[in-house]
Amino acid sequence: MPSRIRTAYDRRLADGRLTPDPSQVPVVEALSRLEKDLRKKAPLAGLFGQNEVRGVYLWGPPGRGKSILMDLFFACAPEPRKTRAHFHAFMARVHGLIRQWREGDAKTRKRVFGQSKGDDPIKPVADLIAAEARLLCFDELQVTDIADALILGRLFEALFAQNVVLAVTSNRAPDQLYLNGVNRELFTPFIDLIEARCEVMSVAGARDWRLDRLMGDRVWFAPADDANRAAFDALWSDLKGDQDECPAHLKVTGRDVVIERTDGGLARATFAELCATALGPQDYLAIAGRFHTLFIEDVPVLGPANHHEARRFVTLVDALYEAGTRLVALAEAPPEALYRKGVGAFEFERTVSRLNEMSGAEWLARERTA
Repeated sequence: MPSRIRTAYDRRLADGRLTPDPSQVPVVEALSRLEKDLRKKAPLAGLFGQNEVRGVYLWGPPGRGKSILMDLFFACAPEPRKTRAHFHAFMARVHGLIRQWREGDAKTRKRVFGQSKGDDPIKPVADLIAAEARLLCFDELQVTDIADALILGRLFEALFAQNVVLAVTSNRAPDQLYLNGVNRELFTPFIDLIEARCEVMSVAGARDWRLDRLMGDRVWFAPADDANRAAFDALWSDLKGDQDECPAHLKVTGRDVVIERTDGGLARATFAELCATALGPQDYLAIAGRFHTLFIEDVPVLGPANHHEARRFVTLVDALYEAGTRLVALAEAPPEALYRKGVGAFEFERTVSRLNEMSGAEWLARERTA
């Protein structure tokens, strides 16, 4: 009898929602194995290694279908206590829980965690997460922050001790995570845990389906009428998949820069959110480095009264261009007509050239540098 994920995958191939890709076949088989193991191996809390279920770690370049396969697996997984989230959202919650433990009094700790004693927050946080879910499914595991690096090994040692199962996607192999990071030697136990408790699989097919979708459509939608807005929204939905959007918090020179609408490496924001607020070059570099595709909507026609916004837009486009981040825009006009008069209008012509280049197939297909 085929697994539920195998049946769901074959159904999507048959109805054309997915295109056959040989590189995905072994991934579906691994997820089928995990589905069956979850069904037949009941958890024995607190007994490390007893009825242990080995998870799955999928890694490879963006656009190879890792998130789609994880969506399918999560929908089909027989475990009722399961959680699906982007890794950065999970870690934001972990940091919030650690802060609650450290700042809370005994009564608050008891209410949130069911316990109140001790100075170390890692075990009570892990206990709470394990009580909520046996299966954790994450997208976009990446580690760039030393605070995350220092927490992960101890946290997942505590989670795995309670037979929590991990299914995760990443753009990097486990041994490439937090590469050249500060105090990386304190992070390597987490790598060892991942390799011991997960089946590590490369998803490296030649086909980048996100790129295919972008290159099959426009990426600059103008004017911002109902038809173009609908097409812009449809492209966002196609690339995003089934996961819920969530905010992303970027730490920039001690500040918290929040992008409210994100899905893994996809981000969506309005022109006002990015260019009419006090953001600067470091913020835009952080955004370009964090996301492989940025959707920006409601880009207005600018004039002398908007020269500050125009300057920020120039800086944003430069950051995206240098990082190789793809840009999809819903604007009132084509790039040539966005900013014809005002301080820096002559220099804006360079941005126009970059925007036109960034809409071309050759640029969309180039490898990211960030």
